[in-house]
Amino acid sequence: MSTREQAREILQRLGAGDPFAPDGALEARSPIDGAVMGRLRAHAVGEVEEAVGRAHEAYLQWRTVPAPVRGRVVRELGELLREHKDDLGALVSIEAGKIVSEGLGEVQEMIDICDLAVGLSRQLHGLTIATERPGHRMMEQWHPLGVIGVISAFNFPVAVWSWNAALAFVCGDAVVWKPSEKTLLTALACQALFAEAARRAGAPADLSIVLLGDREVGEALVDDPRVPLVSATGSTRMGQQVAPRVAARLGRSLLELGGNNAAIVAPSADLDLAVRGIVFSAVGTAGQRCTSLRRIIVHESIKDDLVARLASAYETLPVGSPLEASTLVGPLIDGTAAQGFTAAIEQAQADGGTLLTGGESVPVGEGGHYVRPAIVDMPRQSDIVKTETFAPLLYVLTYRELDEALTLHNEVAQGLSSSIFTLDVREAETFVSAIGSDCGIANVNIGPSGAEIGGAFGGEKETGGGRESGSDAWRNYMRRTTNTINYSTELPLAQGVEFV
Repeated sequence: MSTREQAREILQRLGAGDPFAPDGALEARSPIDGAVMGRLRAHAVGEVEEAVGRAHEAYLQWRTVPAPVRGRVVRELGELLREHKDDLGALVSIEAGKIVSEGLGEVQEMIDICDLAVGLSRQLHGLTIATERPGHRMMEQWHPLGVIGVISAFNFPVAVWSWNAALAFVCGDAVVWKPSEKTLLTALACQALFAEAARRAGAPADLSIVLLGDREVGEALVDDPRVPLVSATGSTRMGQQVAPRVAARLGRSLLELGGNNAAIVAPSADLDLAVRGIVFSAVGTAGQRCTSLRRIIVHESIKDDLVARLASAYETLPVGSPLEASTLVGPLIDGTAAQGFTAAIEQAQADGGTLLTGGESVPVGEGGHYVRPAIVDMPRQSDIVKTETFAPLLYVLTYRELDEALTLHNEVAQGLSSSIFTLDVREAETFVSAIGSDCGIANVNIGPSGAEIGGAFGGEKETGGGRESGSDAWRNYMRRTTNTINYSTELPLAQGVEFV
């Protein structure tokens, strides 16, 4: 069965309708074979205002519903995701090119965030604060924020929406989502599942609205003053454009942007463990994760051994259709990504690098863009090494002392995820301390890729500073008020001020 037929059948089972609209101009293509799986109608810029208005009206109803009751819609969504996990996971694989286990894993992330959000719906705690004034009580409360704008990228086409939406819904907000133009069908599938969850829970249907379109549609969403928070996932360049526009109207931004993640491999490292962690982090999702491993910083005493093991592992990696059970490396999202991969290798070689393995195109049917994951040994950390290439390209750098490794690690502009492989407790503790990794995620004896729901996800520097999906991330989607309540007959002023 073709990818087009598979996608169409899945969408019908999920209640998302026919992906071929009579006036459809947006093409949904599969990176597996380049097949057109749908032609969808793009929203006009003028429709954004109307969509935000409908979401705002839904928010005005939803904000008065008690938070534990709001949790019911997320619980229903989680149950529907469990019921349709195989179908939605397959659609992720077909549209984003992920191997089967990664497509299913992304849907599992959605289920996990729903579980977290349902529990959170009974724990939106404020503080009671000691006051210096007798007969007074001071406390903090958290209230719904409004309409949340979500802009997502192709590489996690459903999970990122759920990270934002599940928390936003229990916090009392509505969500307007502009998905990537490269992953339209998965967005329609999620919207269909949410519509059914809202029906079951008796929630307003317009709590979730999907906008399909190009950059202008996204800009209209970013500029709308009724959207107090814009959560945007994508490239650093995109974030640099979104943030000033939101700031110009004094709105909030939650940014999850680029990564240039590294792993330090120390002399004491368990190399068997390190190789397994490195290979998955570097080639999983064909190197198209924001947390993908881009740089290895290995001690000179073990470099030859580690590189030999990695090269051997790379040469046996099955590259092919992600729908085949044996495949570990699927396609790049499109031809532009493939060109960027080739160009980066050529520039690295021009900078003195040595291509150790991979880098060539792999013929897999017609229409897809498949490449052999590459390893390049670099004499120094040149500009191309400091630039994120969204493809399975791994650079190898060498160090002598840990301070040198940390300098190499931290001198890139991005600050998302990081790791160290070491059995030395001092090295491990130094790496996760204030003088170690400058990233939002710092791991020991695992790679930088593969975040888990519950821990706050996000990074520093050009990664944008956002935090999603765990810890106190829910506070992004609410506003805080401080209340002082006088239950006495006196009116003492703070700081001992007297005004008679």
